[in-house]
Amino acid sequence: VGLGLCVTMLGLGCAVELGQLGQQLRRPVGLLLALLGQFVAMPLLAFLLALIFALDEVAAVAVLLCGCCPGGNLSNLMSVLVDGDMNLSIIMTASSTLLALFLMPLCLWIYSRYWINTAVVQLLPLGAVSLTLGSTLLPIGLGVLIRYRHPRAADLLVKISLWSLLVTLVILFILTGTMLGPDLLAQIPASVYAIAVLMPLAGYALGYGLATVFKMPPHCRRTVSLETGCQNVQLCTAILKLTFSPELIGSMYMFPLLYALFQSAEAGLFVLAYKMYGRDSYKQDTLGEEEDTDISYKKLKEEEVADISYGTVTTEEHNSIQMEPTQTAL
Repeated sequence: VGLGLCVTMLGLGCAVELGQLGQQLRRPVGLLLALLGQFVAMPLLAFLLALIFALDEVAAVAVLLCGCCPGGNLSNLMSVLVDGDMNLSIIMTASSTLLALFLMPLCLWIYSRYWINTAVVQLLPLGAVSLTLGSTLLPIGLGVLIRYRHPRAADLLVKISLWSLLVTLVILFILTGTMLGPDLLAQIPASVYAIAVLMPLAGYALGYGLATVFKMPPHCRRTVSLETGCQNVQLCTAILKLTFSPELIGSMYMFPLLYALFQSAEAGLFVLAYKMYGRDSYKQDTLGEEEDTDISYKKLKEEEVADISYGTVTTEEHNSIQMEPTQTAL
């Protein structure tokens, strides 16, 4: 998990260009959307879902931890598939990761107050969370440096990081299922499964609504939607693994994996719906243009034929009128 997280963060840094970063800082719309989406909307959503489904303290902490995580690299890959704004996607992911160093422990401290009298919240290692987040900044900084000095190598590392993200998730599912078996999945309450389904879906909807409030164009709305709903589940898994004992966290170690499964599936459906709708609308627009062109062409031909025939008749009549007096004279 740690190695996959480092490779993913390195690829994220390699995707950031200093010129684009400076442009975004001068007009920090992406930074503001990342702040509102990842550290206002998602933590509040996780807190409300934990209250609505009456989760115990262990499950609530796992859900809160996932909700307070920054954006993940899955959103960058999905943004490409829906023709989104890649610069905005990368800036939002990078800025939310940097902001998470301070805001993620703060959000955890605020929203865990409801379960403050429980042992798991009293043992919530905010210092270890900050340390884990701080360690992710080193590969990001290294990636930015590689992008600045070796652009071709940076492009290759970006592709490697995206594949490592998918491979790491698959390995986590296989190893967890093989080592722990179906008994662990059976121990997870149905309410946790429901949250794993609803939370990314609600995140996508909140992100799209947030971008609509800012009056962004459609491709930017799709980007913000994916950025808000896709969480860095690798980071969440690493924090759960490195900061909590297995006896304490128990089956809730599986929650970020479940979230990753459903956020990927729902994002895939989002991409599929966009592809189908985009193709249909493109075909309709193309057919409409062709029909308009044919109608205009037919009208133009009819007008040309009418003009020519009228001119011919007129010419013939005019000539006949001119020719008759000549023949009479002769």
